[in-house]
Amino acid sequence: MQKIDVAALCENGALEHVDVDVWKKALLQDLTPENLALTGEGLFLRGQWVDALRLALEVVSTNLSNVPLVMVAAGMISKHTPRHDIVASLMRNVLIHEPGNLEARMYLADALVAMGNVAEGCTLYREIMASHPENGANLCEHISMSLLEAGYAIEGLQILASWLKQMPGTLALLNNMGCALERTGHSDLAVTWYEKALEMAPDNPTVRFGYAIALLKAGNFRKGGEYYTERTPLTNGIDWWFMSLPRLRHGDDVAGKKIILYQEQGMGDTVQFIRFVPYLLAKGAEITIATLSPLVRLLALSYPEVTVRQLTEFNRQEGFSYSVPIPDLPFVAGVTGDNDIPAPIPYLSADSRDVQKFAAMLPPRRPRIGLVWAGDRRLQAEFVAADKRRSTTLADMGAALTPVDATLINLQFGAPREEILAWHGQPLFDPMGEVRDMADTVALMKSLDLVISVDTSPVHLAGAIGVPVWLVSRWDACWRWGDQGDTSPWYPSMRIFRARERSFVPVLQEVGTALQQWVKEWKPD
Repeated sequence: MQKIDVAALCENGALEHVDVDVWKKALLQDLTPENLALTGEGLFLRGQWVDALRLALEVVSTNLSNVPLVMVAAGMISKHTPRHDIVASLMRNVLIHEPGNLEARMYLADALVAMGNVAEGCTLYREIMASHPENGANLCEHISMSLLEAGYAIEGLQILASWLKQMPGTLALLNNMGCALERTGHSDLAVTWYEKALEMAPDNPTVRFGYAIALLKAGNFRKGGEYYTERTPLTNGIDWWFMSLPRLRHGDDVAGKKIILYQEQGMGDTVQFIRFVPYLLAKGAEITIATLSPLVRLLALSYPEVTVRQLTEFNRQEGFSYSVPIPDLPFVAGVTGDNDIPAPIPYLSADSRDVQKFAAMLPPRRPRIGLVWAGDRRLQAEFVAADKRRSTTLADMGAALTPVDATLINLQFGAPREEILAWHGQPLFDPMGEVRDMADTVALMKSLDLVISVDTSPVHLAGAIGVPVWLVSRWDACWRWGDQGDTSPWYPSMRIFRARERSFVPVLQEVGTALQQWVKEWKPD
């Protein structure tokens, strides 16, 4: 039987055309940690994370004593998936064979913290620090960032502050300190720490991006925008053909120029910043928007003067002068403060026939209140913790808000919608089976009197059409909501309720109290 070269399969784009069984056969013919890494990473890059996970587990299940092989598998699983339980199990096995394996101990502690077992994870961190004092700074860097990524910014801040009182700060420690302060609502202090880090490494992209976020969250849009718009676009590693075009900047002459505005980050970012399309049109630009499928019809209805294309089906075309990620648009337009944010609301439109359809479908009793309790559940490891931080459950939200003298309408989409099946409280009318895209969501919202939501795209949809919306913001709020205050210059109809700890339960109780008062005072239009 001819031997298959694993490395050759990864070269020259062959990755796109290789069947999983071929990869497995090649790997088993020459099973080494290096080839497992090549194979697994190749499958993950194709988006086949389930296949990659299954293959890695099949390989290590019969080679549990092969520590290098198990370590590679654990590293990939930790990097690309939310299966911290598998990583923990693999590392416990490694430590049976090699009790002093530092890397395995760190992986285990990281996995425990990510799973929410903070006490055991931090105990292991302390043991590692005590047994390896010579690596103190490096370990502190790793531990503090692991805590930050898992959503334990206060704990990360405490570790950093303790270390920096005794020892000089490395670049990573200064950066982590800035990140911890920003996430705990002290963005003005975070700016100072990022500036210290920039003195050590002025061109470091990670530090510069963190500095941008801290500046923006602290309200310094002018300087924050300068740093923010120099980031590498966050497109999940995909280099779309139009990203090779010159990036549109503030001051560029766009008269008569064809410009592509493209999806970057979340759909809520697109909804929030697409309001700057009229600015570019007034400058004489010819605009094409490349976005995700759920937004295509909504943006086409809202901006009939522009061309809207589905991102994944937008093939190469000639004649474009610039491209720009949509979150850059405020800074392209020269926004330097709250007063520069375009005021006209609504700036999104729904099909009148869809508005009528949903109005006829909904229960007649008012007020009608739409609920969203969770953000999208993305599978990539780097997003899992963030999605957990911004999400609550229907059980917790329902317990805090009900009973209430109103009709409750579900606006939750995706996997968290299944929580309705286990909900036995006040009836929750669920029209989402009829919702095809975000144009339908907007049409549905037109018949609502209030939307209550965690920080996800429906918040932006409601704000963009002027429906009263209450944002239940996680404690480490996104930069666009600032560190404090209960209003937003981006959405005049918004009221912000800020969590002050990881749990949403206390802030939801505040929302519930406010809702009872709101219902008492509510009057139909």
